[in-house]
Amino acid sequence: MVDDETVLTDLLLDSLTFAGYRVDTAGNGTQALAAVSTKRPDLVLLDVNLPDFNGFAVAARLRASGDKTPIVYLTARDAPADLRDGFGTGADDYLTKPFRLEELRMRIEAVLRRTMGDQGSPADATGVLNVGDLVVDPESGTAWRGSVVLELSDRQFALLRYLATNHSKVLSESDIVTHVWGATLGNHDIDVAKHMADLKWKVDCVSPPLISTVGSSGYILRAPKS
Repeated sequence: MVDDETVLTDLLLDSLTFAGYRVDTAGNGTQALAAVSTKRPDLVLLDVNLPDFNGFAVAARLRASGDKTPIVYLTARDAPADLRDGFGTGADDYLTKPFRLEELRMRIEAVLRRTMGDQGSPADATGVLNVGDLVVDPESGTAWRGSVVLELSDRQFALLRYLATNHSKVLSESDIVTHVWGATLGNHDIDVAKHMADLKWKVDCVSPPLISTVGSSGYILRAPKS
């Protein structure tokens, strides 16, 4: 996240960290370019008005160097010319201030879904999904952790496959209901929390645990930190 407004930076840092993201910050363009080079983020939230040079220049330099990291502008500049400059420098989305935190989170998720192939997915060349010691084989419909085969129902396997495909991302109940059950939130009687608890009991029979609840935001499956 690149912004020199400390109040906004602190707010977004707390909000996105709570949602399950690991967030690094930079206060100017020079710091931003160095951070992207060393930390290799999955996405950059980029303000336009920065102390040294503007966000459009940051994006242009990244793209000129061949860097394809997704960029979402967060800026008060909403003139048509600014939008043209933003998308013209390779932005993936453009959100004007003030904005709702929920909208920002949804836009981040949408950009990451679109760019997952470019940033690297957990599937290997055979389509098998690997997250830590968890292996999910969609073709055979089987999953295991280490040498332990997981005894899953068809629904549990579909749920685990969705989590593994989107590993390291917070998935809301609405996301899960839509992609696993094909329903819409508020138009079903699916107890997502119970299904997740049952799945976690089976998947996390081996340590360390992989599935976590992220406050009221949803659920996440991620490999343990090495």
